[in-house]
Amino acid sequence: MFESLSDKLEGVFKRLSGKGKLTEADVDVALREVRMALLEADVNLKVVRQFLERVRARAIGAEVMQSLTPAQGVIKIVNEELIATLGEPAKLDVSGPAPHVLMLIGLQGAGKTTTAAKLALHLRKQGQRPLMVAADTRRPAAIQQLQTLGKQLDIAVFAEDTKIPPPQICVDAVKHASQNNYSIVILDTAGRLHIDDDLMNELEQVKKRTSPQEALLIVDSMTGQEAVRVADEFNKRVGITGLILTKVDGDARGGAALSVRSVTGVPIKFLAVGEKADALEPFYPDRLASRILGMGDVLTLIERAQQNLDQDQARAAAEKMLKNQFTLQDFLTQMQQLKKMGPLTQIMGMIPGMSQYAKQIPEEQTEKQFQRIEAIINSMTPDERRDPDILNARRRQRIAKGSGTQVQDVNELMREFKQMQKMMQQLGRAGKGGRGGLPKIPGFPGLG
Repeated sequence: MFESLSDKLEGVFKRLSGKGKLTEADVDVALREVRMALLEADVNLKVVRQFLERVRARAIGAEVMQSLTPAQGVIKIVNEELIATLGEPAKLDVSGPAPHVLMLIGLQGAGKTTTAAKLALHLRKQGQRPLMVAADTRRPAAIQQLQTLGKQLDIAVFAEDTKIPPPQICVDAVKHASQNNYSIVILDTAGRLHIDDDLMNELEQVKKRTSPQEALLIVDSMTGQEAVRVADEFNKRVGITGLILTKVDGDARGGAALSVRSVTGVPIKFLAVGEKADALEPFYPDRLASRILGMGDVLTLIERAQQNLDQDQARAAAEKMLKNQFTLQDFLTQMQQLKKMGPLTQIMGMIPGMSQYAKQIPEEQTEKQFQRIEAIINSMTPDERRDPDILNARRRQRIAKGSGTQVQDVNELMREFKQMQKMMQQLGRAGKGGRGGLPKIPGFPGLG
């Protein structure tokens, strides 16, 4: 959602880099452009003013003006001040005796119910035993939705008759969790289309009677400045301990993420980066600032790889590549593992220097290409996957028909796979003093 802001900031820094030495006037011109970029991204005006004041005070100092690379100094300052604006990283409080009660609050449509499931899955991976509580009795579909998600993820859901008041349901759920050794209780409370006294009174009662360790506000990133106002209101009326930003993968302008922490003083704890159940990331200000400035996010990329890739399988595949024993079946297996890490364009955006290429490729296009490659390889026999050299014209016609593709699609994949094998051989020789190169991914022209 920071694509437009990233593009504009990269343009500003590129123009600064073209100047050998910066003057105070150069800094002022650049900061005016940064100001416009932030306001267009829907960042709160007060936050923008404070941010630019801090950047300017540091950028016109001797440290930058007398530097041999002043543009890099300005980028460094902007990065550090972005991190300061986003606040310190804050972990979820699950200390003390179990069960730990986490109360999710927010307006209707912000994504509370799906976030409850994502949070439960995230905590289960950390060794917790979560119980989700259907406390939204005003919207019957919310109870059914939570139960469906619980069934899909094999996570327990506590629900009672909709005639029972939500505060009492939450009390009963905490008691049930204590008796059945659940370590985490996630309260999916009711929301409204707007803030009203009935909603606030109900939430205050739930909080008073269950004493949650965390009161987490679910904020829809796509609502822009409205999200900041809503967060401020909830914090004043109910008191919140953390924020979870949803729909971060959308095409919103991103201002809420940069404003909400500064305006409310409440830390952001998680980002929901997709629709899948595992698309929930702990919030790290330095990583988000790095993404905004087009510098990638290698640490998050590594963490995703560790969580989703079979390390032994990946190591064996790498050895096969270097020995020229890498088959189409190995390629299919690795590609399926790569898909677990998220959309290819999102992964590329985390690699320093690759964000500009990621923006040029529609996410739907990469997904369709993945499906096409899978269909082609799945239409082959085991012998054909092991040895593509046996693919004569007749076999290729059969594969194309079986995969719903054209013969030229099969030919193109085989040609690129052969090129990859050749490049891998060169890489293997490079390790022994020979010349090497970087292979591209078969089926994805231009991607290494």
